[in-house]
Amino acid sequence: MGTFLNPGKNAFKEAVRSEIYVDKTDMIRHLNAVVGTKQKYVSVSRPRRFGKSMAADMICAYYDRTAESRAVFENFRIAKGERDTADGNSASWDAWLGHFDVVRIVMTRFFKKQFTVQEGLSRLQDLVIREFRKTYPMVDYYNDHDLLQTVEDVYTTIDRQVVFVIDEWDAVFRIRPDDRDGQNEYLDFLRDLLKDNDRIALAYMTGILPIKKYGEHSALNMFTEYSMMAPRQFAPYTGFTDTEVRMLCSRYDMKYDDIAKWYDGYRVSDRIPTDKREAYRSGMYQGHVMALYSPLSVVESMTTGMIRNYWNKTESYEALAEYIRMDYGGLKSAVALLMDGGRIRIDTSSYQNDMTTFHGRDDVFSLLIHLGYLGYDDSTEEVFIPNREILDEFRTSTKSEEWDSTFHSFSLSQEILKATWNMEEEKVAELLEKAHDQAAGITYNSEAALSYAIQLAYYAAQKYYTTILELDTGKGFADIVYLPSPAYQDKPVLLIELKYEKTAETALSQIRRRHYPDRLQHYKGNILLVAVNYDREIKSDKEGFKHHTCLIRRA
Repeated sequence: MGTFLNPGKNAFKEAVRSEIYVDKTDMIRHLNAVVGTKQKYVSVSRPRRFGKSMAADMICAYYDRTAESRAVFENFRIAKGERDTADGNSASWDAWLGHFDVVRIVMTRFFKKQFTVQEGLSRLQDLVIREFRKTYPMVDYYNDHDLLQTVEDVYTTIDRQVVFVIDEWDAVFRIRPDDRDGQNEYLDFLRDLLKDNDRIALAYMTGILPIKKYGEHSALNMFTEYSMMAPRQFAPYTGFTDTEVRMLCSRYDMKYDDIAKWYDGYRVSDRIPTDKREAYRSGMYQGHVMALYSPLSVVESMTTGMIRNYWNKTESYEALAEYIRMDYGGLKSAVALLMDGGRIRIDTSSYQNDMTTFHGRDDVFSLLIHLGYLGYDDSTEEVFIPNREILDEFRTSTKSEEWDSTFHSFSLSQEILKATWNMEEEKVAELLEKAHDQAAGITYNSEAALSYAIQLAYYAAQKYYTTILELDTGKGFADIVYLPSPAYQDKPVLLIELKYEKTAETALSQIRRRHYPDRLQHYKGNILLVAVNYDREIKSDKEGFKHHTCLIRRA
């Protein structure tokens, strides 16, 4: 048994012998299906605390030809059922058991802040090659420092394939985030070692981040990626499932509802079975969507009997605070909305899969999904805070004074929304006045500017509504319409018409004259017409003066 070459089964046996071990051996069936195929490159990313290293230990124990692991696996789920392969042939659970040499590399061992990437790569290759030379002394080695050539030399001589298991693959990007040249050199190394190499039966990489996007250095495009955004068939192995948690709650006499409130909340999508796809397209099947729990937190809670925040035992809140204080595109206000239970739709396409390249709010949110601080609904492309434990992390990370104005503005927005629902016209006008006073740098000089300011004032409405600007009603365009989201169908539609230096009566008259509510017949009986006027010329010496006036009527 070696450190890097054929590391054996001991690490996995430690996991199996632990007080709580949740059987995830079925995962190997999916890997067996791609061994020796064009899909043999597998990259799995998930947050810390979600069992990445345990899965890597399991894979090593299974494929390692020296491990003699049959007795370890034969009592687990992988051995209790068969799985049909893509070509329809039955695949035995032990078809590849103990069949390969395994090279296990944990990248954090080689990449440190004090060393260059080149130094790390040199040390990595020298140590792994040393073990190859000890294991296969009869091989005629061409180069003592070139791992790719060594793999070629060994497996040309002995006619056997190798499995590469690379843990913490993204260490370079986390430890040396600003070293672009070093990162490129690292990607080139992995590409040259792994790509189009028929000596490799399987390459399995795991890390926190998906594969880095780098122009021509998207050279690891042979990998199929399974992430927190799209785990696909690896979804059940990404965390603890609801069934597994219920079983643990029964065993440890814990209240399931409390455990779910604290540690549930991640929603991921498995692959849709072929025979369910028509039903899925018809909206009749959602069985591929599953709940996931943070494994370490569940284990801690079960073994201690206490439900509390265990996240900060491995992740300091400063990491979260660092990212959310980057107020890209109103990120702070968005965080306040998420902490209030809201969901926000984001575009993940521009995220570069690193921890430093951010072009806007959505890129920061994309990173927080991969770090486990946000859940992601791939059907709606929305982010949300998944559970009580993570909400505690956000609360801790937003305690500084720099967040006071953000939360005050959000609280004011919540008041405006509630006053609107209650049809309190004077109060809405008064609160809009306060919102305007707090919105530093915003000057109303047109209806367009007024529209922007009103959207900020109603920011809290995003929790309950979809916002539509300039809704075409057939006879004109309604300025702002808030339509209730499916989860809040009881909320009234807010149809807002704005006027600048006219009157609220004029705005209300326009709504009625052009029959704006007719376009919203589906919501008939649950529509509020909100007319707002802003008059910048009103004199401040007038008692109780305010620039805003508001009228609210039911349609």
